[in-house]
Amino acid sequence: CGTSSRLKIVELSNRAWPLALLQMAEWDKGRFELRRKGSFTALTEGAQRITPEVAKDSAGLWDLIESYSGNSKEDLKKSIARHLEYTLACTRFNFTADDAYRAASYTTRDRLIEGLNDTSLHFKTKQVKRAYYLSLEFLMGRYFQNALVNLDLEPGFRSAIEEVGYKLEDLYAREHDPALGNGGLGRLAACFLDSMATTNLPVWGYGIRYTYGIFEQKIVNGRQVEHPDYWLTNHNPWEIARPDVTYAVRFYGESQTYTDSKGNERRRWVGGEIVEAVAHDSPIPGYDTMNVIGLRLWKAAPPKEFDFNKFNAGDYISAVADRQRAEAISSVLYPNDNTDAGKELRLKQQYFFVCASLQDILRSFLKEQPGRKWDDLPDQVAVQLNDTHPAIAIPELMRILVDDQELHWDRAWGIVKKVFNYTNHTVLPEALETWKVALMRRLLPRHVEIIEEVNRRFLEEVTAKWGQGEKSWALSIFAGFSEDDKVVRMGHLSVIGSNKVNGVAAIHTEIVKKTIFKGFFDWFNENGQTGKFVNMTNGVTPRRWIHCANRPLSELISETLSSDTWLRELSMVEGLKNHMRKAMLQEKWMKVKLQAKGRLAAWLKERCGVEVNPTSLFDIQVKRIHEYKRQQMFCMFMIHRYLEIKHTPASQRAKRFPVPRVCLVGGKAAPGYYDAKTLIKLINNIASVVNNDPDVNRFLQVLFMPNYNVTSAQTIIPASDISEHISTAGTEASGTSNMKFVMNGGLIIGTNDGANVEIREAGGDDTMFVFGCAEDEVDAIRAKARAGEYPICAELSKCYQAIRDGMFNCGEEDTAEELNRYVGNLCSNGYGHNGDKYLVAHDFPSYLASQRKVDTEFADKAKWAMLSIKAASSMGRFSTDRTMQEYAQTIWEIQPCECPPPGQREKPPVKSGKK
Repeated sequence: CGTSSRLKIVELSNRAWPLALLQMAEWDKGRFELRRKGSFTALTEGAQRITPEVAKDSAGLWDLIESYSGNSKEDLKKSIARHLEYTLACTRFNFTADDAYRAASYTTRDRLIEGLNDTSLHFKTKQVKRAYYLSLEFLMGRYFQNALVNLDLEPGFRSAIEEVGYKLEDLYAREHDPALGNGGLGRLAACFLDSMATTNLPVWGYGIRYTYGIFEQKIVNGRQVEHPDYWLTNHNPWEIARPDVTYAVRFYGESQTYTDSKGNERRRWVGGEIVEAVAHDSPIPGYDTMNVIGLRLWKAAPPKEFDFNKFNAGDYISAVADRQRAEAISSVLYPNDNTDAGKELRLKQQYFFVCASLQDILRSFLKEQPGRKWDDLPDQVAVQLNDTHPAIAIPELMRILVDDQELHWDRAWGIVKKVFNYTNHTVLPEALETWKVALMRRLLPRHVEIIEEVNRRFLEEVTAKWGQGEKSWALSIFAGFSEDDKVVRMGHLSVIGSNKVNGVAAIHTEIVKKTIFKGFFDWFNENGQTGKFVNMTNGVTPRRWIHCANRPLSELISETLSSDTWLRELSMVEGLKNHMRKAMLQEKWMKVKLQAKGRLAAWLKERCGVEVNPTSLFDIQVKRIHEYKRQQMFCMFMIHRYLEIKHTPASQRAKRFPVPRVCLVGGKAAPGYYDAKTLIKLINNIASVVNNDPDVNRFLQVLFMPNYNVTSAQTIIPASDISEHISTAGTEASGTSNMKFVMNGGLIIGTNDGANVEIREAGGDDTMFVFGCAEDEVDAIRAKARAGEYPICAELSKCYQAIRDGMFNCGEEDTAEELNRYVGNLCSNGYGHNGDKYLVAHDFPSYLASQRKVDTEFADKAKWAMLSIKAASSMGRFSTDRTMQEYAQTIWEIQPCECPPPGQREKPPVKSGKK
């Protein structure tokens, strides 16, 4: 793999610099040569930036900013010192570690802004087709380290920071996670942005700048307690406020009929309430490229600060009511929608960011090349809907084209269907988003009319071919009959109004086609649109999830492959298979794994106050708490193992359980999901019993890790020996944590569900401990359960009985009742009821068999090391770089547009007149 790795020479300011020397990397240069063609480290103050056509009256200003900021150690130190004094108003005698972090962040942001502006200018100059990624969630994680790694500035910053008096890693820890997402969907969007920039795609992200992210989870007496996550406490140095980029967003009001100047009868939306969307941009740098793209998040604001007349009259609360009502829209990620007010706020959020984003997209489309026609829009713009949250964009664009721009309906609909694409992220029918028509009609009256007309015309086509009947009616956007129970099915709207519909794993896409949207799949196939439904298997970025999260492993992979090019071309890790049976690599590999487990052990002692043995088998399940992900099954395994150890004579325990096991669980439950919260309580009570039992705690420990987020994941994931991906077959769309675990040399115990299937195919059957029923068997098993044919094995029965007997109540009467109710529901099968909906009892025997196999395999250290290396080496396909390239080619039809490096840029002539 190292044969193509050569020193790259870049011409800068009449000097030739080898990049491997400029990087100041921590590698032994005798082992291999680094290849970074897009290194910001190589930029000196004389390196020329991308130059626009400049008017005479702006030429002088441009001359002052036409070159990049310097990136030598001295340049960085001066920039940090400048920000300490002039941005933060600190003195040399009085600044804190937080101040040093922010000054270093602003120094990094300066370089990001240069790249962002140059990239935007380059895209504009080349007139490329662009894609826009609309997502209600972006779970970004910390920016600082990721930015330095991608810009190739980390070594230089480390030296500069040390001379200022700090360690770079300590400053990384000062950053607050911007937790603007709830789990896999938001983290996937963040990985996508990283790979969009890395693969030089002209894409921009849009979302909401929540004042409070997903709640901070604290565990009090074993229960989840939600606290506000105010991530902006110390300001966010990574964003650029754009008060000059604002758009009006309307709610409520009414839809009126009027006659236009040509005598045509038209509809328009008037009245109601106006709020403003204010842009905040975050630059996203690519790896090994000069490209920096943007994530634009919208903050809600009132059209005026406050009602001065009311304030003067002494009505102080009413004077600021408009501001409070507006700011509530972007205040909290996912307000609890168990109430009508919560549902209304959530729908407001969706329309708010969609409306502002479309206005921004269309402004750019029209401004970039004057004279463009609306029919050109699909050739210049592709919009990706990340799940159904942004689906209201479809009727919103129709409203703009038909009402505001006065296009004929058929012409407008033809444009809309070519612009949008929809990613489905769920296989659970109950998770497909719906909105009550009554609520939507009150909040967005014109959009309901447009959806009704879209539905009417579509069903006319369907019934003309298929006739009246259930098959046709099933494709209606609306469900229900009366206005009170009638709902808009946003998934149906997304499919009808999109050019492409994609699943996120091979098995998921097949489920989408044969169950969730089978009627639509059949309809569009019959009408010649055979390529409408496509698969885009998810991935993750190896830069964050290996290089940042597990630097020793990254260094070992680069040493073994004699190159670090694999960080950009992950398929290169296949080369590890050539070495996986070598004792030297196995020894180094397991040493790296032990280091990762030691870091997690120290983290657990600090955060949870519990000491664990790093030589134990680390068995980890971290993900959103939900019954379909089957944390309850992992709980039953913990109880089963506890009972096994407890009932084994003390003299035989060490022989029967030679491998101690540490079971670790992390994740948040939705505030209104009470059964999920019960599972968190159960896990903590199991931990309390197990960890305080001297007969058992040498062989088994259990811990719930609070407030799981991106930053904690970067410590947890590299430490796993085995990770649990045990959802009921056919319920997990993809999953991406499974990919992160395996990339870091962890093996999987899991079902044939989501991306597990493709990971197993890539790595081989021996790299995954598979159990449970197949997806096509689930319906039949549930039918038998409803008929009372649903046996519970003896091992699981003992676990249930231990709960009923109060073994894990910890002396709490309310907990006893709660746990008994939960177990009772799992056992309530028959007479048409299937309380164990996710088939824990059915899959438990094979789950235990797989866990016993894990024990056996882990005891053979050489074999386990070989399997760990083999699994990691098979992950080349699971980079989001590959995923983004497939989206670009198959769905968006856009081309990479790489910013040329300095020295290859022409300076355009100065124009006469004003810019």
